[in-house]
Amino acid sequence: MEKYPWQSDVWQRLYEARARLPHALLLRGRSGIGKFDFAQHLTKSLLCQSPKIDGQACDMCSSCGWFSQNNHPDYRLLTPEQDVSDDDDVAGTAKKSAKKSQISVVQIRELSSFLGLSSHRAGGLRIAMIHPAETLNASSANALLKMLEEPPAGVIFILVSHQPQRLLPTIISRCQKIDMPVPETAVALQWLKEKGLKDPAQQLDYAGGSPLSALRDAEEGSQSFGDISKLLSHGEKLDP
Repeated sequence: MEKYPWQSDVWQRLYEARARLPHALLLRGRSGIGKFDFAQHLTKSLLCQSPKIDGQACDMCSSCGWFSQNNHPDYRLLTPEQDVSDDDDVAGTAKKSAKKSQISVVQIRELSSFLGLSSHRAGGLRIAMIHPAETLNASSANALLKMLEEPPAGVIFILVSHQPQRLLPTIISRCQKIDMPVPETAVALQWLKEKGLKDPAQQLDYAGGSPLSALRDAEEGSQSFGDISKLLSHGEKLDP
């Protein structure tokens, strides 16, 4: 989990508005620019018991410890990959399933049950993150909409989306929209160099200016850029 250099301005704006944040935020922007990491960084800060003067989480309190261990009692993350048990009586033995492509209405119902509980800390926040939000299907989107229309007290919804145009307009209208920035080329290249990436300019171009995508491709040993370059070098001789 990391807050990236190109996100400093967004972080500052949200930090200054910390005491009056709305009940729902929509972090939107292209894939590979660090939206999800930013959302996690923000969530950890909001749940922290002793945040630093600049709003960063202290990394020392019990709340930060729980969050780092993925078991904070006041935080829920909904993603399509989650395994969902159909049997509420089976505790800790969620049924295994194939990787999902959608966030189901069952997950939203379980979230509703979670939000019906009081916060672990008196007067504390509860945070529900949905990533990527465009994987909500029709049923789960409508179920979430009802929650956004009558949000529980002390709850912040954070929606992260690569394709916000796929969200219900009514969901978008109930969120404060945060446009996550694509880094300037010089900033992205410097960050990639610090990560030890060879030939960062070429990789960044291939990734469409998204530095995390460029880094991921490099770490996975992707040969796609070189392969495509060789293919294109054949010019008119290239067999489609």
